[in-house]
Amino acid sequence: MNNSYYSIINSFQIEKIYCENLINEISYINNEPNWLKSFRINSFYCLKNQKIPKWGNFFLKKMFLNKSSYYNFHDKNNNYSLKKTYKKFLNFKNKAIDFIYNSVSVKTTMKKKLSKLGIIFCSLNEAIKNYSDLIKKYLGTVVKPNDNFFSCLNSSIFSDGTFVYVPKNIICPLELSSYFRINDEVGQFERTLIICDKNSQLSYLEGCTASIKKKNQLHSAVVELISMENSIIKYSTIQNWYSGKKFNLNGIYNFVTKRGICNQKNSIIIWIQIETGSSITWKYPSCVLKGNFSLGEFYSISISNNYQQIDTGTKILYLGNFCNSYINSKSISINNSTQTYRGLIKIYNFSNNSKNFTSCDSIIIGNGKIFTFPINFINNKNCLIEHEASISKISYNEIFFLKKKGIFNSNCYNLLINNFFFEILKKIPSEFSYEINDLLYSIINYSII
Repeated sequence: MNNSYYSIINSFQIEKIYCENLINEISYINNEPNWLKSFRINSFYCLKNQKIPKWGNFFLKKMFLNKSSYYNFHDKNNNYSLKKTYKKFLNFKNKAIDFIYNSVSVKTTMKKKLSKLGIIFCSLNEAIKNYSDLIKKYLGTVVKPNDNFFSCLNSSIFSDGTFVYVPKNIICPLELSSYFRINDEVGQFERTLIICDKNSQLSYLEGCTASIKKKNQLHSAVVELISMENSIIKYSTIQNWYSGKKFNLNGIYNFVTKRGICNQKNSIIIWIQIETGSSITWKYPSCVLKGNFSLGEFYSISISNNYQQIDTGTKILYLGNFCNSYINSKSISINNSTQTYRGLIKIYNFSNNSKNFTSCDSIIIGNGKIFTFPINFINNKNCLIEHEASISKISYNEIFFLKKKGIFNSNCYNLLINNFFFEILKKIPSEFSYEINDLLYSIINYSII
């Protein structure tokens, strides 16, 4: 997941003003049905009543919606550089990959093999054409367009993304993955929609990178997960967007809305995320526990350096009975960076015998800043909520002790941090563990040594 390379590809940008004409162009280029065009237009007018949130615990530059490029498309057949780039990622055996460049899918592997089991794995635009009934039924049901400013923006001009449907009684035999790459200076607005039907299981991983830019780029994605009765969705994210130069200037503004619903009884959604890049990040992968005996889990590793500002966390909403959730957040703030954990646990009065356990652990290195804002709304006395939080620094005595044992300085930090993250790292799919460890260690060593 390298941010240093840039691919020269044939791409075409349209309409640099956020307006209704832009939406009409996107809909025309993709030959979309009328219901989807109406979905976009309604979101566009809804955005006029939305305001950019100001509650974040950091400084956010004003974004000019009329001075950006919002959409481009590729010439897939005459793009040697593009083909050469994505072929690097097609050597993974037993993994299906949707390769998405500038928020437009250019290649999806293993589709035929998966389709033999009834599993649909394709780009969102392809699904709109071939599985229109499914998309129309579920798109925007978990994250409403008017949920927040950025979900409304995405709903009006989203370009492409990934769609997955796992039918009843099927355990997906492959690790499904999407690779998102920001290559050009254009806004990124992709969507992911994943549906696991009754008695099905899926493990999905997304990787995100961006090439070095001369100015800030806006990334605003929406992810919707729908887990039916006795189904399991495991969703992992490894984010390594470009964080910018000195003072994190020209980095990615990453504002993402991710939410899953455990729609029926005994359903499970597991969020796992690793955050290392972008200049500013807002991301709160959340769960709505609607079915009885449903379970939501959230695991997060977040590392910030220099002047990065990362505001992340999760929301768990309890609607069913006997529901459980588990939250484990680990963060490291290095130098002058700012990290914020923002959590919400809301148990309604009709949700009986439900439980939550939350653990937030942080390490400060240098002049880093850590903030934790847990909010709990408990409207039922039959429920149990636990919250633990700790903030610490890696002390000179710890490093000195390890050096006395003959361990080099960089390895001292690696050893301590690996132990700090170990419980979450072991939950990442094993075939990606080496790359993830290498990524984390390179970031820590570059930041500290």
